[in-house]
Amino acid sequence: MQLEYDYIAYIDEAGDDGLSAVKPLSDPGSSEWLILSAVVIRRKNESNVGSWVSDLTRQFKNHQRRGIHFTNLIPEKRRMACMALAQREVRLFVVASNKKNMQGYDNPAAAQIPSSNWFYCWLTRVLLERVTTFVKYQSLKEFGEPRKLRIEYSARGGLSYSQMAAYYEWMRLKKNQFLPWGRVHFDVMSMDLLKVYPHTERAGLQWADVAAGAFFKACDYVDTGACDPQFAKLLKPRMGHASGLVAGFGLKLMPKMKMANLTQEQAEIFHFYGYPRQWWDPESFSR
Repeated sequence: MQLEYDYIAYIDEAGDDGLSAVKPLSDPGSSEWLILSAVVIRRKNESNVGSWVSDLTRQFKNHQRRGIHFTNLIPEKRRMACMALAQREVRLFVVASNKKNMQGYDNPAAAQIPSSNWFYCWLTRVLLERVTTFVKYQSLKEFGEPRKLRIEYSARGGLSYSQMAAYYEWMRLKKNQFLPWGRVHFDVMSMDLLKVYPHTERAGLQWADVAAGAFFKACDYVDTGACDPQFAKLLKPRMGHASGLVAGFGLKLMPKMKMANLTQEQAEIFHFYGYPRQWWDPESFSR
């Protein structure tokens, strides 16, 4: 018997979780950023997600690929994809990890995570803190009780269902112990509602790819050319927020702004979504 659910979170990423050598400190090295995104919808819209993709691709000229993948789109089509997503009944959550300060990092607490992808799992937890908080709030508001969330991950290198299931169980057993993280609401989660799919098989994952890709392009200048925040800015209408604030909830930067040592261009998207500017920034005095 299939467990009932009322919400779905599609989760995808841009960048990689390598830490042994990180650009631009090391060349060659892994990506400077790992961006995780979640697109959350109500179950009533589950059957519509595929048509959202087909509606978009019909507007594209000479689109030969199956579905959409942000990195393969020209700027005009990226704008169209982000504008289309911003018009849909979704809520978006993004965790952006700048990995420079973690080159060669070994986290003893995180190393206890039962997965070889401990860093990815760790960021997943940060993302789920926000997603499950939103889903619990919405379900209490709509139904008067917590309702379940189905979570679909995009299959990635080394990620497996068994690893994520083991990690979920580890988190559940640890939930009453002190951890240096926020709260995941397990009353809206179930391992029976955890799935891992190839990107091309699930339209919802393609929308999560658009969100992750848009924020990666806003932050990255090492692998994709100059930072370009225009695409991520278009997603503003659908970003998760707490008391009207996107910064820290709908968009979470790790580490903190002062520690991330970002260029002005990299920091622009975070300032746009409400992260404070440094006190010495002249523009801060006009805000």
